Amino acid sequence: MIRVLVADDEPLIREGIAAVLDAAPGITVVAREADGQAAVERASRSDVDVALVDLRMPGLDGIEVVDELSRRRPTLPVVVLTSFGAEPNVLRAVEHRAAGFLLKNCTPAELAGAVRAVHAGEAYLSPAATRIVLGLVAPADVRRRQGAAGRLAALTPRESDVAGLVAEGLSNAEIARRLRTSETSVKTYVSRVLTKLSCENRVQIALVVRDAGP
Repeated sequence: MIRVLVADDEPLIREGIAAVLDAAPGITVVAREADGQAAVERASRSDVDVALVDLRMPGLDGIEVVDELSRRRPTLPVVVLTSFGAEPNVLRAVEHRAAGFLLKNCTPAELAGAVRAVHAGEAYLSPAATRIVLGLVAPADVRRRQGAAGRLAALTPRESDVAGLVAEGLSNAEIARRLRTSETSVKTYVSRVLTKLSCENRVQIALVVRDAGP
């Protein structure tokens, strides 16, 4: 079972998220917290596998929780959750290396999928959040565009397909369905793309693809 901490200062949302995750196969919520500091203290314990935290909370906000837990439990994946309309905060979460970012209008399936993805070592940025990040980063100039195109030229055709689908914000499972292959194969391709493009996460892959243009 993937053991999850849910932190949100709004009781109804906190309990709703917990109910969705408890109903998902292979996931159990082991803690519910209403503020950032309490979330950090509870998530520091070894029985939490994934922390799901609201961006705006009293005490410490979601980004500060990410920063604090990166020092206390550097291998613990933290997913930041926020309401639609907080676009600049998406970029903040990515810059602070949150393992995932979800908007609160996501579906229950996407919520559970994000928890499973980050627990498996993947970074998860929802398709909506990926589009926001691409919109916040200035378009590439000619030199950057040429450099990005050159980096993509090092990929095999299949790796290029995977990179393009990552840039669309698709998860590994969705990419596997689109390409009619296994998730294991997709994980291997994503790993190769990260290495060849010298990227740290899926968002950086998306930016290289965007910079290279059509």
